[in-house]
Amino acid sequence: MGKKRLAAAKCMLIELRKFGEILISHPAGREAYLAMSAYLLKDIKKNEEIIIDFAGIKVLAPSWADEVITNLAKNHSIKLKNADNPTVKATLKTLAEYSGLKT
Repeated sequence: MGKKRLAAAKCMLIELRKFGEILISHPAGREAYLAMSAYLLKDIKKNEEIIIDFAGIKVLAPSWADEVITNLAKNHSIKLKNADNPTVKATLKTLAEYSGLKT
């Protein structure tokens, strides 16, 4: 479900496109985060980093991202990959301003 372990680097790759190309709404984001928590994050160690891959994402709304990315960043070290889409950039800027997200 959108997860790959990169053993040598001690990190986990989460491919957001596995949750769709258009990521909008708090309820959809909350559902995605709960699925990640139940199936992907339960085995991650504290010293492992999470790489969030935005490849294939057409639209990322702040409401969805707040539920997923902000919550991931609260509990884990995250890095962003393929975050050059204009809606991704704008959403990450919004999260930085209003949620204190540091990337």
